[in-house]
Amino acid sequence: MSMPQTKAIQLPPPAENQALAKVFALNGGFLTLPERLFVTDADPTKAVTVPSLCFLVEHKTADTRTERIVFDLGIKRNLTQYADGMRHHIPARQPIITHPDTRASLTDAGLDPEKDIDYVILSHSHWDHVGTPSDYPNSQFIVGSGTLHMYKHGAPYYPSEMFEKEPLPLERTRELPPTSESYSQNTFSARQTEHKWQPLANFPNAIDFFCDGSVYIIDTPGHLPGHLNLLLRVEKDKWIYLGGDCCHDTRILTGERDIALYDDGHGGKRSVHSDLESAKTTLARIKAFLDTFGDSVEWIVAHDLNWATQNQHRFLAPKQ
Repeated sequence: MSMPQTKAIQLPPPAENQALAKVFALNGGFLTLPERLFVTDADPTKAVTVPSLCFLVEHKTADTRTERIVFDLGIKRNLTQYADGMRHHIPARQPIITHPDTRASLTDAGLDPEKDIDYVILSHSHWDHVGTPSDYPNSQFIVGSGTLHMYKHGAPYYPSEMFEKEPLPLERTRELPPTSESYSQNTFSARQTEHKWQPLANFPNAIDFFCDGSVYIIDTPGHLPGHLNLLLRVEKDKWIYLGGDCCHDTRILTGERDIALYDDGHGGKRSVHSDLESAKTTLARIKAFLDTFGDSVEWIVAHDLNWATQNQHRFLAPKQ
């Protein structure tokens, strides 16, 4: 009996005049993570102060205008602006460093967050990624499906008291449409985008954001409702994959460790992911994708201290 054929994982070939993305890291602050909450076989006493990496993505339009995306906003400068439920959690993540943040990174480089940023895309809405949205009063905010419902109703392990009641400007916020795999609740208090999900490589749901093969939004359910990743074409056959909080330790993606489980306070076990099984499925897809494309795809997760330390030259440079 012949074995069933597995469909090859492929990415769209480059167009003749392929549009490309330019990517710069931005400072988003630092927080401290106890290793035992994130990976198996952890040192129970070890805690590491890690970055909350954010990114500037630049895209040239057909008429050579530059459109700019900020992916994630990191930690708020003013920790007292967080919701009461979150402020009780923050002391467990000390030491925390809040400066420089994305606004300072941009302004030091000569960019104006009020004028020069077209879009803010949030990988998800945990406290160390949502930053200070008011720094971007003219940007359109893009969030994953179910995000706005979660602000009002919470998610597993993350009650609504941990989220600000109106963290984003609803008149400028667009929620991506639901997928068959994503959290389906939607408040419709912000308009959905007109984008349509389509398969890409081995990901069932992706959006070609500029419709030119340069910037793809990937639906990556599991960590929190509406969790998103970005896949960016930086050369014709070179890509950068921004993984957000698909995992908090690179050893999970390399297969050296697994996702930790710990006491949920009610006699059971939990992980840092609101839907562990979906998170595992997402990670398996990402691993298969990275294994397939090897060195042609660089991957970065939000709290990768080693990457940040070794790639200081790839942060947006201050204006001379």
